[in-house]
Amino acid sequence: MAWVLVTVTAVLAVLVGVLVAVLALRVRRLEAHVARLLTSSDPIDRRFPVEDLPDGSLDADPPAPEFVITRVGEPEPEPEVAEPVPALPGPVFADLLLKESVVQTASLFQGLRRALSAETRNRIRFHMRQEVKRSRKQRRTELREVRREWAARQRAAMAADEPEGSAA
Repeated sequence: MAWVLVTVTAVLAVLVGVLVAVLALRVRRLEAHVARLLTSSDPIDRRFPVEDLPDGSLDADPPAPEFVITRVGEPEPEPEVAEPVPALPGPVFADLLLKESVVQTASLFQGLRRALSAETRNRIRFHMRQEVKRSRKQRRTELREVRREWAARQRAAMAADEPEGSAA
């Protein structure tokens, strides 16, 4: 039984290692892509060249927006300035991501260790024995009741078949 636990633990450890490596590779690629976009001097995304756009789409005037007046005579509210969202540097983000993955993996292993412990197996075995005993006892009780009912029906059928005046 111990070799099964060791094998399962080894397989899960290899799986976690592969997942961590894949996540680290994806984080590195994402960092490189963001760095490339930030250092690019051209703000237009180069994946969609201007030549692919329909003719005249850049030169045509955009349609005038429709205005709906909802507050007549009130001064316009000043636009709210949103606070910039703090950005994490790539290594910090990767560190947080890996820490979270390690915590989740550790909790999974802890749950497996607890579920497969001898105490838990014994407790389950004890409850299963109790349930089997209870179901056997219930089945025996039901069988006795069925036999009594069957015997009573047999006696009633025999009493109905006998003539009333005979001395049997």
